[in-house]
Amino acid sequence: MQFLSIKIKLTRSFNTATLTNSLHYSENNRRAAEQNCLSLLQTCNSLPKLTQIHAHFLKSGLQNNPLVLTKFSSTSSDLCVIDYAASIVFSPDSNTHLYDTFLFNTIIRAYAQTNHAKHNAISSYNLMLRYTVKPNKFTFPFLLKACAGLLDLNLGKQVHGSVSKLGFDSDLYVQNTMVHMYSCGVGGIGIARKLFDEMPKSNLVSWSAMIGGYARLGMSNDAVGLFRKMQISGVRPDEITMVSVLSACADLGALELGKWVESYIEREGVAKTVELCNALIDMFAKCGDVDEALRLFQKMDEKTIVSWTSVIVGLAMHGRSAEAVAFFEEMRRAGVALDDVAFIGLLSACSHSGMVEQGRHYFKTMMSECSIAPKMEHYGCMVDLFSRAGRVKEALEFVQEMPIEPNPIIWRTLINACHAHGELELGESITKRLIRDEPLHESNYVLLSNIYAKMFHWEKKMKIREVMGKRGMRKVPGSSMIELDNEIYEFVAGDRTQDQYKEIYEMVDEMGRKMKKAGYVPTTSEVLLDINEEDKEDALNRHSEKLAIAFALLNTTPGTPIRIVKNLRICSDCHSATKFISKVYDREIVVRDRRRFHHFRDGLCSCKDFW
Repeated sequence: MQFLSIKIKLTRSFNTATLTNSLHYSENNRRAAEQNCLSLLQTCNSLPKLTQIHAHFLKSGLQNNPLVLTKFSSTSSDLCVIDYAASIVFSPDSNTHLYDTFLFNTIIRAYAQTNHAKHNAISSYNLMLRYTVKPNKFTFPFLLKACAGLLDLNLGKQVHGSVSKLGFDSDLYVQNTMVHMYSCGVGGIGIARKLFDEMPKSNLVSWSAMIGGYARLGMSNDAVGLFRKMQISGVRPDEITMVSVLSACADLGALELGKWVESYIEREGVAKTVELCNALIDMFAKCGDVDEALRLFQKMDEKTIVSWTSVIVGLAMHGRSAEAVAFFEEMRRAGVALDDVAFIGLLSACSHSGMVEQGRHYFKTMMSECSIAPKMEHYGCMVDLFSRAGRVKEALEFVQEMPIEPNPIIWRTLINACHAHGELELGESITKRLIRDEPLHESNYVLLSNIYAKMFHWEKKMKIREVMGKRGMRKVPGSSMIELDNEIYEFVAGDRTQDQYKEIYEMVDEMGRKMKKAGYVPTTSEVLLDINEEDKEDALNRHSEKLAIAFALLNTTPGTPIRIVKNLRICSDCHSATKFISKVYDREIVVRDRRRFHHFRDGLCSCKDFW
């Protein structure tokens, strides 16, 4: 019995040791397989390799290994196949008890960075909560970026609520992302500014997010004003901030301010990335100095398609269409891969100078030689091309033959052509149909009202205005902005808000006398009101650009160029008057309206009266 007892003990001792060695061997194998998979994923650069690695870790029994799954998801994101990883991670056979926060954050971040599946970031977050995996402070910036990309303010507010509930609203990184999210939409910009102002500690990212939000939404004065506060605060901007500031300068047409920003970039040693150089080119082109934009382009060591197209669009805006076309051909010879934006700039250049046949040629070339499918913007350029050239019927046929449904902008382009070229009944018919499709868009009613005025149907015009009044609609007032000593002054028709308004109106009267002496005749047909000729002439004298020019003549030294930015298309009377003013006062006057630039010198305009 004693022998038997000893034998049993020895056997048990042997079995325990064998089991321990076996487990140790198995653990070593698992770790080796894990490290092997991670190493393979580290160097994976294609989908076929990724699928092979997937098969390998399935064979190794690592399908529920959080570390491997996380790295697999990260690699899938880099290869733009995050859906593939998600289908594996969230498959019915997965062991959900092994999920961790890092794994979910990886998938949420990947979806937030996609262009087409940002909503899946929200879905993944909901799964995270369902599986009782706790989010951390790194979860919410990704979610908020997804909301920003979706432009879903309500969804963003819900995520904001979760942030506050879980106590992450004091984290600077989360705060910055919330500012960015709210600043991506008009309805949230006020909330963004409130959050920004209440931040106990802000950094460069905070300032850049807020300035960038203002710039994106066209609140350019606010962007520039906040940038000035940023300088006072002592926070040093980077190239991302400066791109937003230059965008604001471009929107305002503030050339002197833009030049100051350029010198600030040089002085502060801000890194001149390709994106920043492109922003400088865009700023100079949109502020009226396209030659400086060209000079900057030629100095760039590295040029992208954006660099080339910025110059092409800039030349087109300034009516230098032949140069724009030549530049486009140079880009082709340089072997730059053409994109749809380049053709928009090119077709726009053709449109601004009435180059109908060249426009047709390039529209066909885009499809036949470059395999670029036309988008709505390209069709819009072609309609504009025919319309500006007075080929209204041809423009209508083109619209009717479009393979996609024309959008309201294309119809409005056609209506404006009908108004400009006397096809009033056709314009009336199209506008009525547009109102049926878009009953809440005020510009449609304004177009119909203007057509009735042109037809002298004053009662119909009044009825349209009454409908607009009942629906709370109002015409967007024409305005003109001018930069003086780095300040922006804005004028509207009949403006009396300026401190110098009495002197301004006296100057307008003086301008009128001198212009008439030089041969100017007011184009009273531009006044779409049922009033007498004298009152029409008085109304023309109160147009915003004339007030802005008078203000400039009063406050600048003789010979100084005058630069004006309009929110609408310049009317034919103001165009004619500005030609006379440039000659009578010996001033260069540059006007940027909604579509293009007009350079007035010695009684002539760069557009050659084609706009």
